[in-house]
Amino acid sequence: MDTLFVSFVVILAGGVMALLLARRFNLMKLVTVAVMSCGCGIGLVKSLSLLLSQAPTAEKSWAWLHFFELTFKVDSIALFFLIPLFAVPPLALFYSLQYMADQQKRVRVAVNYFFFAILVASMALVVMAANMITFALAWEIMSLSSFFLVVFDYQVKANRQAGYLYFIFAQAGAMFLFAAFALLYSHTASFDFAAFASVPEKAKLLIFLIAFIGFGSKAGIFPLHIWLPKAHPAAPSHISAIMSGVMIKMGIYGIFRIYLLLDAATPIIGQVVLVTGMITGVLGVVYALAKQDIKQLLAYSSVENIGIILIGLGIGMVGVSEQNQAMAFFGFAGAMLHLFNHSIFKSLLFMGAGAVLHQAKTKNIDQLGGLMKRMPITGRTFLAGSVAISGLPPFCGFIGEFLIYYGAFHGINNQRFSFILAILAIVSLAVIGGLATACFTKVVGLAFLGEPRTEQAARATEAAWGMGLVMIVMAAACLVMGVVPEPFIRLAFAGIRDVGFTAGYDTQAFLAVVRQLSQAILIFLALLALVSLLRKVLYRGKEIGSGSTWGCGFTQPTVRMQYTGTSYAAEIIDFYRPFVPVRRLYSGISRIFPGKTTWETGVDDVAEINYMQRLIKPLLQFLNSLRWIQHGNIQLYIAYIIVAIIVLLLFL
Repeated sequence: MDTLFVSFVVILAGGVMALLLARRFNLMKLVTVAVMSCGCGIGLVKSLSLLLSQAPTAEKSWAWLHFFELTFKVDSIALFFLIPLFAVPPLALFYSLQYMADQQKRVRVAVNYFFFAILVASMALVVMAANMITFALAWEIMSLSSFFLVVFDYQVKANRQAGYLYFIFAQAGAMFLFAAFALLYSHTASFDFAAFASVPEKAKLLIFLIAFIGFGSKAGIFPLHIWLPKAHPAAPSHISAIMSGVMIKMGIYGIFRIYLLLDAATPIIGQVVLVTGMITGVLGVVYALAKQDIKQLLAYSSVENIGIILIGLGIGMVGVSEQNQAMAFFGFAGAMLHLFNHSIFKSLLFMGAGAVLHQAKTKNIDQLGGLMKRMPITGRTFLAGSVAISGLPPFCGFIGEFLIYYGAFHGINNQRFSFILAILAIVSLAVIGGLATACFTKVVGLAFLGEPRTEQAARATEAAWGMGLVMIVMAAACLVMGVVPEPFIRLAFAGIRDVGFTAGYDTQAFLAVVRQLSQAILIFLALLALVSLLRKVLYRGKEIGSGSTWGCGFTQPTVRMQYTGTSYAAEIIDFYRPFVPVRRLYSGISRIFPGKTTWETGVDDVAEINYMQRLIKPLLQFLNSLRWIQHGNIQLYIAYIIVAIIVLLLFL
């Protein structure tokens, strides 16, 4: 365990070096990335060795302020979460070497690396925390450091607003967590996580639901997700990769951890998590399908994948309450594996989006097109990530969802409501998969295929070699994990080793099925390679002509006469319209020979609308009614303070 703390020190040292070397821009980036990557490498190797060696749970404590102890513990669950936490940041750091290339922002870049180091270290401490004080400190440090990363380009008003929104949701979530901790302390008189199981059964459900809201705010569950599509477009792309690929999983970790610590027998917990996951997954992908900003689309896709992970956890929890070991085992294992897979392919997609933004200077897919020829590495790696996130073989997204499906099908034998939930989970996963495929065919088709819709897209060139190399590595990882999934499935099984109810489950029959799937995928890839080679041989030396597509009767068609993101998704969006409000702006035609007219459509987030109408506007009206208190008179303000102190003293 000491080795893990050494890795934290090295990571933080890299962040401090960024500040010290800020004036020497290129040297600062090289040294910082090298040192922080070494720290992550140390942590990754140690986490993997402890998890695979089935090492016993380790614990370490330090006295703090003579009243509290900072206590840390690593079990199989903590070790599993540490693996993507240490694996993804070095790739994001290497990507940033050429992504963060503006020397005029060298001080901000140095500060960005500093908070990057703090974020990685604090997330690891969250996972390892073993009491309330330690967890709360690490959680707040994580929230604050990520806030500063979001507002990197703080001169842009929209970026500042996105940062403020994220900060509000982070602190609101923390308030719910502290409320849950206060209830726990009132029942146990202890800050130690180990005391949670002694809470009376009647209080466990309430405590879990309060904590679920707090952790769900960080994870981005519906309707606590609205900060994601604001924060991700504001943050640099490698930061978006870390936040979506790793940081929001801390909310999932918290939900899973407090469920295990409470050891509650009530089935309502699993039912709440499962239903929330289904709603979050379906609505997340529908909103993703409706968006034209590629980073907003990926942010909503993260909401969708959080929903899939929650479906897996919910299936596992329902399995525990129904004493269905297979359902519990594969639900939890599927959630863990999909969490790991998502950290890889979503980071890849955000980096691909960053490369597009860096080269084409726009995030709007309706202003792109034809990038597959101009940015072949970015296009092909983004395509690989798109196939993975759609849950299609031969990439890694398929196998994680396959485990969750497997657990849900084991729930069909349950009685009454649990049977219905298992069926709904299967249907929801199928709907999410179909909508995700539609969503990413839209992105790839509009952004990378067709003709360039703007001059920026036509002038775009391939991203720098370092950015391309990172995307190739991550795309290759998605393929390897999908083609040879058994080692990674075993890793997920090892991650739930310390979940009591699932211990001792025999996985050999399932692994035999996985091997057969792997063989089928390998045969498919071999046939695909053979057909591609044969096609290349047959077409060698032949000229391939090109011509314009059918112009729909127009005599002078332009590149703008192609499908847009809105028209591509219109029919699907209309089906979900009660939950997806469509906004249409049409200037109209008022003359016999009309001139210019406009037609604009957009989709609003129903959660954001309700927050604005039911919470923000009434709050602003109330605060406006108190403006009479603000006189600008210093003496009167001092009087307010004195009165407040007197009132507090009377109550003490």
